[in-house]
Amino acid sequence: MTTSLDLDGSEGGGQLLRTALTLSCLGDQPFEMVGIRGDRPNPGLRPQHLACVDAAAALTDATVDGAEVGSEQLRFAPTHEPRGDVTVDVGTAGSVALVFDTVLPLGAGIDSSLSLTATGGTDVKWAPTFAFLHAVKLPLLARFGLAADLTLERRGFYPTGGGRATLRVAPSTLRPFTLDTRGALVASAHAVAARDLADAEVCERALERVRERLSVPFVETTATYAETDCPGFALCLAVAGETRAGFDALGEKGLPAEDVADDVVDTFEAWCDGSGVVDAHLADQLVVPLALAGGVVTAPRVTAHLETNHSLVDTFGYDLRLRTGDAGVVIQG
Repeated sequence: MTTSLDLDGSEGGGQLLRTALTLSCLGDQPFEMVGIRGDRPNPGLRPQHLACVDAAAALTDATVDGAEVGSEQLRFAPTHEPRGDVTVDVGTAGSVALVFDTVLPLGAGIDSSLSLTATGGTDVKWAPTFAFLHAVKLPLLARFGLAADLTLERRGFYPTGGGRATLRVAPSTLRPFTLDTRGALVASAHAVAARDLADAEVCERALERVRERLSVPFVETTATYAETDCPGFALCLAVAGETRAGFDALGEKGLPAEDVADDVVDTFEAWCDGSGVVDAHLADQLVVPLALAGGVVTAPRVTAHLETNHSLVDTFGYDLRLRTGDAGVVIQG
């Protein structure tokens, strides 16, 4: 029987747990994590993280101990390779995209397709928007061999959630990543809001401001109004060239749509003026695929997520190195 790994989750957030679950499922590697989200104001498993555990456990028929809201300790031991079609309900507006983040890399270690349907928040704070996942992350991963697709059934905004989407992942052979130059960039902008905000034209106003300010050419803009359980607005700017990067922001009550657009464009321009080939958030999310496939990715900086995630994949036996260069932080697998 494989010896269980002892993991410390006290110096990071939910990303450490998601990475551990993914690598455990891929390598049939049991683990015990203590101090889960120990440096957060509300430590322990939240409903969103519990949904990740439930999804990974259902796909691998894992033996699990400590899977409850508030738990700071989890034992997880898969019994077979990931397979099947499962459904999880976050039960809150917790991020569906981050639940999918646990499952996406499993394409590198499966013999038959699997699917995960998740209910929760599709566009919420502290997580990638659905457009970021659809227009930035998935196309980039597809370029290096990951076969996956998304179906959106309903949008869900904070604080009610109620969104629903399905991720399907097929057996994939990942190729080494080569992301060390940006190339000539083109942009697409995607705005989505609750139908109740259509009369205020929040999507159109935000997209118009982006068009006015953006310094790279557009290939697409989309404005969508959707039936939702509560009001909400999200804007995502995706850029593509020899790389992909994404910049998103959420609306708030009393915040003009134009201000949301300014936030997105300001973040994009700061990235343009800085270093790195992918944006900092995407760099954090590429750690596991890069550890699995090898290659090189240049990031703008070493974030706390990147540093702790790097240490965790090392514990699972993957060789991943970080070094600072003139063009940014080089992540090499």
